[in-house]
Amino acid sequence: MRFWIWFALGLTALGLAAFAAADAPAQKRATPYYASIAAGKAHLRTGPGRNYPINWLYRRADLPIKVIDIYGDWRKIEDPDGTQGWMHVGLLASRRTAIITDGIAALRDAADAAAPINWRAEPGVVGRLSDCEGGWCYFDVKGRGGYVEQTHLWGVDPGEEF
Repeated sequence: MRFWIWFALGLTALGLAAFAAADAPAQKRATPYYASIAAGKAHLRTGPGRNYPINWLYRRADLPIKVIDIYGDWRKIEDPDGTQGWMHVGLLASRRTAIITDGIAALRDAADAAAPINWRAEPGVVGRLSDCEGGWCYFDVKGRGGYVEQTHLWGVDPGEEF
């Protein structure tokens, strides 16, 4: 019985290591760059190490962050409110997300101000980004999406395309 428990733990560890390794190259880019919080619970620390005090607890997976410095496996991040601190790279994902910043934003059927509105999103709504081009990004909130003007988003630079 012990063998199977150790075997299962070993497979789990290998799976987690493979998952972390898959995202590792994306987390070694030149700063600054945008990423997101991968964990449902993530600590922000005053310095790059577990021995530094925790000054914030995030409980919002997919929250966009900006990586502004790197020290080993630690990333100095800035959140949408401007709060800065250090977070372990294992708590971050390269997945691009954004947050609606000002007023209710229209999620349109196409990247055009005259396109029909699919949904509306209030400030503080977080969604996943794709297809950013010409000042518009496709913004998906749990399967409900549409094109949003980049000026309404934090998590993408003005004019950035991907």
